[in-house]
Amino acid sequence: MAENTGAKKKVLLDFEKPVAEIYEAIAELEAMSKAQNINVDKEIAALKKRAAQKEKEIFAALTPLNIVQISRHQLRPSTLDYIGQLFTDFVEQKGDRLFGDDPAIVGGFAFFQGQTVAVVGHQKGHDTKENIYRNFGMPQPEGYRKALRIMRMAERFNFPIITLVDTPGAFPGLGAEERGQAEAIARNLLEMSRLKAPVLSIITGEGGSGGALGLAVANQVLMLEYATYSVISPEACGSILWRDPAQAEAAAKALKITAPDLLKLKIIDGIIPEPRGGAHNDYAAAARHLSEAIAAFLQNYSGKTADEITAERYNKFRGMGFFK
Repeated sequence: MAENTGAKKKVLLDFEKPVAEIYEAIAELEAMSKAQNINVDKEIAALKKRAAQKEKEIFAALTPLNIVQISRHQLRPSTLDYIGQLFTDFVEQKGDRLFGDDPAIVGGFAFFQGQTVAVVGHQKGHDTKENIYRNFGMPQPEGYRKALRIMRMAERFNFPIITLVDTPGAFPGLGAEERGQAEAIARNLLEMSRLKAPVLSIITGEGGSGGALGLAVANQVLMLEYATYSVISPEACGSILWRDPAQAEAAAKALKITAPDLLKLKIIDGIIPEPRGGAHNDYAAAARHLSEAIAAFLQNYSGKTADEITAERYNKFRGMGFFK
């Protein structure tokens, strides 16, 4: 499991530059205090207060493209990070029983507050080496088939299913296409739609295209506050519509990919708040918010029959979309 670097080190994005400058000043003061044995605690405290206020101002005025950047942050908690924070006795399942294992999707069985659940999610890395191993969170067909194998097993024992979605999209390589990428995702959409066990999907970072939807046909779909969920990336949309990837800002706005827009459109069912500055700044706080949402879901579905669960899921997706 990747180290919880997000709680130890700040990696600021371009739009956070004003905050970065304050942190640099704090670092310089701390170095001077140590070298010259001077007490500058008062000055450091004032700068930290100023940084917090500036960060609050920045995050109150985020653009959709800013939120895209946060959703892709290299230190944003991954599925394995959340599993380590939220679940106990996790037993990972590997392989699809057809071709092999796909590290871009992890899953297995664990206890959540004493209740057995299945948990499946996309897995990115926090550094280059881990991202290469995890294929940057872009699954192959065997990843989706592994996920479906776990979900079917959960259904057999009536275990609730929790999926954590964070992917730019399914891997579009030649090998993936040869092994039936489109069929694997389509099969997941079909089979998830009729699972008799309750399914909760949480978009934790990027929810990209069918690669995300392959784990997100659920009774309830929630999004973290600074996650995104879209049929296409803003850069790709800009390239197609305007033949210019630099039009990503306009595309991000038009696509309605942020949690508030998607909640308004009834594509998702709720928004999970994040700690100040984003989930990557405080893994434990982010996990607490997820824990509350998961607990509420499990309580809500504890007494429902299989027919009620499948009918509710069917009606949820049938009710999407409207015409003026």
